[in-house]
Amino acid sequence: MPGEDNLFHHAVRLGDDALILAQRLSEWCGHAPMLEVDLALANIALDLFGQATFFLGLAGKLEGQGRDANALAFHRDVLDFRNCLLVEQPNGDFAQTIARQFLFSNWQELLMREIAAAPEVRLAAIGAKAVKEVTYHARYASEWVVRLGDGTEESRARMIAGLDWMWRFVDELFDSRDGTPSLRPEWDARIARTLAEANLELPKPRRAVLGGRAGHHSEHLGHLLCEMQFLPRAYPGAVW
Repeated sequence: MPGEDNLFHHAVRLGDDALILAQRLSEWCGHAPMLEVDLALANIALDLFGQATFFLGLAGKLEGQGRDANALAFHRDVLDFRNCLLVEQPNGDFAQTIARQFLFSNWQELLMREIAAAPEVRLAAIGAKAVKEVTYHARYASEWVVRLGDGTEESRARMIAGLDWMWRFVDELFDSRDGTPSLRPEWDARIARTLAEANLELPKPRRAVLGGRAGHHSEHLGHLLCEMQFLPRAYPGAVW
């Protein structure tokens, strides 16, 4: 079992992944291509916000410095965030958003299953709840990949472009600090099956873009945090 310090950093990474992706998805509220999609993306975002609350809440307790989930979410600077680069990427069009969700949620489902079986009971309890949610997230995104990839000429082209944009950030998901390299074969197989069903080819290999786990982020995260953290920073001490 990892020590308390390692567990703290692990919980922060998991919480930051969920928090930043939730914020990205919430940007679709009122702007999705149809009402059903608007509601679905909002519900996925809410699931992820809940996961972020649990993981960052655990991190705060492990840290023992009086910071709760809200403090970790709203009162850290961009260099202190440890989310993977994939989740902070812009929404782009709907296909690009689906590509990001497809790649991330299939990884997250495998990871949450592993965490739910972990001997660390505090982490396992969060994973057991989250796996039920992310299984739906992965299925939803995978179904849309098939619909868009095997749809019209335009939807296929957009899906290909979305996957091409997001693919460079995949390798960071399997960072050895979180013990996830062993998940890669099953993840690869899941992705390949869905793309085959969508009559799409795997994106071509490219040099991995890394850095998020070490606090080195794209400019996109800074802009996202400016919006997400505005109220708590503008009104210190305010509570919901």
